[in-house]
Amino acid sequence: MNIKSLILGFIVTLSGSVFAQESMDASAKPMMKTILDNEKIMVMQVEYAPGQVAPMDFYPEHVAYVLKGGKIEMTQKGKEAKVMDLNEGEAMYMPAGNDMFKNVGTSTVKLIVTEMKSGHKMMKGETSMDKQKDSKSW
Repeated sequence: MNIKSLILGFIVTLSGSVFAQESMDASAKPMMKTILDNEKIMVMQVEYAPGQVAPMDFYPEHVAYVLKGGKIEMTQKGKEAKVMDLNEGEAMYMPAGNDMFKNVGTSTVKLIVTEMKSGHKMMKGETSMDKQKDSKSW
């Protein structure tokens, strides 16, 4: 019984360390809030404080609408970084790929990002809207 208590205590202590590391790491990443997530798309509000980074990763095809502008540095895998001046009210299309994003400006950048999921019919060439609509569709 004493050994089980020690093992359980070790696991709980180890778990606490892992969670503490994640929360410290999370502060360096953009703030993301999911607004809508279904089988076709995911819509998120994303905020990048100055210096915050979305690490190099695979990002699916997406559209970003700028709520509050600023300067974002985008690095695509195998290419040189480029700085984008984002202006309020702009929208941009980003193809799927391995990218890294960093706020290199002095203000917080706020975006609405809509990611396309691979099974979406519009990605297969369909040009008309589906007849079946969920409660959040037009």
